[in-house]
Amino acid sequence: MIELTDEFRERLSTAMMDGFPVVVASVDADSVPHVSFYGTTQVFDRNHLALWARDPGGLAARILTNPRVALVYRNSPERVTWLFDGIARRNDDPAVRDQVFDASPELERNQDPDRKGIAIVIELTRVRGRGFVWERDSDS
Repeated sequence: MIELTDEFRERLSTAMMDGFPVVVASVDADSVPHVSFYGTTQVFDRNHLALWARDPGGLAARILTNPRVALVYRNSPERVTWLFDGIARRNDDPAVRDQVFDASPELERNQDPDRKGIAIVIELTRVRGRGFVWERDSDS
């Protein structure tokens, strides 16, 4: 069972400002892998992450053909590494868009003042870290 704790919420909410932005890996329609930093990555709920994608032609376009993504959070000084696997989906619900945008770091929000970006919610299928592996229950 996946149950993101307050530690995940706290670390991810400050990851970019702390110098440890989350790395997101995705694959495009031609099976070419892409890796990007996402300073907007955040805990959405107990088993979902979310992020704000400013470029609709980047990650937001790739998940239309292949929604599987992998994310890495690494804080080397504190020896904290988390690996996330999941299914990413665009979410156009105005309340979700507002929630994801508003929870993003100010520096990131300032890069998209007109909110033209896209909210992406990631349903986690597996989370790994030091001493644990959590996998989604088949009935979740």
